[in-house]
Amino acid sequence: MAYKKDLSIEFLGVKCENPFFLSSSPVCSNYDMIAKAFDAGWAGVFYKTVGIYIPDECSPRFDITKKEGTPWTGFKNMEQISEKPLEVNLEYIRRLKKDYPTKVLAVSIMGSTKEEWEILAKKVTEAGADMIECNFSCPQMTSSSMGSDVGTNPALVYEYTKAVVENTHLPVIAKMTPNITLMQVPAKAAIEAGAKGISAINTVKSITNIDLENLTAMPVVNGKSSVSGYSGAAIKPIALRFISDLKHDPELKDIPVSGIGGIETWQDCLEFLLLGCENIQVTTAVMQYGYRIVEDMISGLSYYMEERGVEKLKDLVGLALPNIVGADEIDRSFRIIPKINEELCVGCGRCYISCYDGGHQAIDWNKENRKPTINDKCVGCHLCLNVCPVYQCITPGEVRFKENREPHEVALKTIYS
Repeated sequence: MAYKKDLSIEFLGVKCENPFFLSSSPVCSNYDMIAKAFDAGWAGVFYKTVGIYIPDECSPRFDITKKEGTPWTGFKNMEQISEKPLEVNLEYIRRLKKDYPTKVLAVSIMGSTKEEWEILAKKVTEAGADMIECNFSCPQMTSSSMGSDVGTNPALVYEYTKAVVENTHLPVIAKMTPNITLMQVPAKAAIEAGAKGISAINTVKSITNIDLENLTAMPVVNGKSSVSGYSGAAIKPIALRFISDLKHDPELKDIPVSGIGGIETWQDCLEFLLLGCENIQVTTAVMQYGYRIVEDMISGLSYYMEERGVEKLKDLVGLALPNIVGADEIDRSFRIIPKINEELCVGCGRCYISCYDGGHQAIDWNKENRKPTINDKCVGCHLCLNVCPVYQCITPGEVRFKENREPHEVALKTIYS
């Protein structure tokens, strides 16, 4: 049975039983799906983006990337916003709020004109939404007047956010696109226009694979394909970077953030919380494993808090931010020489090959006993540690200070998995 601790947290003035929400996507696009998700333990959803526009979808519209025998590392989708008429979606929203009054229903909206944004804001408010998310970030819309093309235009982000804010009493969240160099620019425009929070990130523009049969990208739609959004575990590093950028900006550091991008496990959730997120959104992992993953998220985070003596989830938010600094602030006065546990070493030679062909030729190889040893060329890059397939076989060892550098205490990470 899953272990449960009090994971409640307030987000934009709305109390949530836990921080785990579904992001606006195919996994939360109708009443039955969302009801099942609520029953499974999700605290809320960002209802799949509703609009005046009804898309004409293609088939097929999904593709994946993987490495060797792994599950998906990434997922590409060419799906647009909800294909249901607005009134159908509004009826689902009304029913969900009636049947699940303690769950949180944030509704994602997208218009193509200021007037459409105003209409959508009024209608989802009347239907009983708890929050409104402005989708400025979908990269596969067929019109440049919607989606990520809008999200890269701060003037339009400001105009449309203001239109929504002026037509609702609900907290408004702006969903940012990662298909931009500085996310802070449109984020500030949204906040200036009255948004209370930021969602980040949406999918990354991509071509996942080239089909050698039809000579086009995947998925193949009658011999053609197009650039579209990439999600899944592969984009988590990109998401964490953008969130760090937002939370380190003096003008945005106190703005609540809903974190999205490659979240699959409770550890992933914790990483986003430690970077300052107060809310977590998930889609691709649900498409792969189902709604049940929330049980593992709840249990894993509960155990972590119990072991660390943390009583309130809020106390974890942002703890990692002070330790993420500019490249010019990194301590470069020492080298950490890896050590090899000969008893654990299986003699595969991966460390030797990687160091010789891709590093500093700092590992010698004994052909007789198939054992590696580290030589004086080692610069402490830890490539060997990262390619070793055996748990804790190669770990950080001696700290050697560079010439004329003052020795001091060095914090080490000692456990790698």
